[in-house]
Amino acid sequence: MLPWRRLLRPLAVLSLAAALVVPTGAAHAASAPSSGWNNWSCKPSAAHPRPVVLVHGTLGNSVDNWLGFAPYLVHRGYCVYSLDYGQLPGVPLFHGLGPIDKSAGQLDVFVDKVLASTGAAKTDIVGHSQGGMMPNYYLKFLGGAPKVNALIGFAPDNHGTTLSGLTQLLPYFPGAEDLISASTPGLADQIAGSAFVTKLNAGGDTVPGVKYTVIATRYDEVVTPYRSAFLSGANVHNVVLQDLCALDLSEHVTIALTDRIAWHEALNALDPAHAERTTCASVFS
Repeated sequence: MLPWRRLLRPLAVLSLAAALVVPTGAAHAASAPSSGWNNWSCKPSAAHPRPVVLVHGTLGNSVDNWLGFAPYLVHRGYCVYSLDYGQLPGVPLFHGLGPIDKSAGQLDVFVDKVLASTGAAKTDIVGHSQGGMMPNYYLKFLGGAPKVNALIGFAPDNHGTTLSGLTQLLPYFPGAEDLISASTPGLADQIAGSAFVTKLNAGGDTVPGVKYTVIATRYDEVVTPYRSAFLSGANVHNVVLQDLCALDLSEHVTIALTDRIAWHEALNALDPAHAERTTCASVFS
């Protein structure tokens, strides 16, 4: 007998995560102003000499994923840009579903555009979920490392995910894995043990010259186990959100969408020379 209760719980979690990634009406991302980011006339200041590229997560998009964090950075004087990637034909707003290696190629083009526009030599990248993992493919295989100072991930699935055990049930459903791979390859690529994840981490998690920060949450129901987000190597800072503030209950979606404690830790990674200790009080900063 199949463990239906175990199956239904992660399915419900996935549905909730998908709904929360788009906070308001479906037409919002197509029409909303970017509240000061994606300003192609912005020139980095001496205080913040590198533009910041924001990379949304699976089922996200360049606006809705960053309605909180992008203005947070703009208000602090950063030039901030976000892109859409991994689009599937006929699927608006819900992106990050295409093959991840192809999505990394889109990031490559976008970073070059940002650097050309700002005149900066390097950028910093902040990503959520797949958006924190996919850029590492760009760094390792597409020549991105010389163009990137730091990669910061909110709950990135750097070593794939079991999705609260859901992926382990695929063998019970003949043809399901092939269907996922064919229709939404970006999802299949993120399964722990996939060919993509194996290639991504072969030879080490990181590349020389790039600083890495991973901000994970113990309550992550999408990237599981949550420590699969962590990287090994030089210039790596792995942190659990609850070690910064035990009262923080953010899970996979809210860590990037609304959590000012996580944002503060990301800000420290963007400007380590002026870093301030992240605590529960950082929610007010």
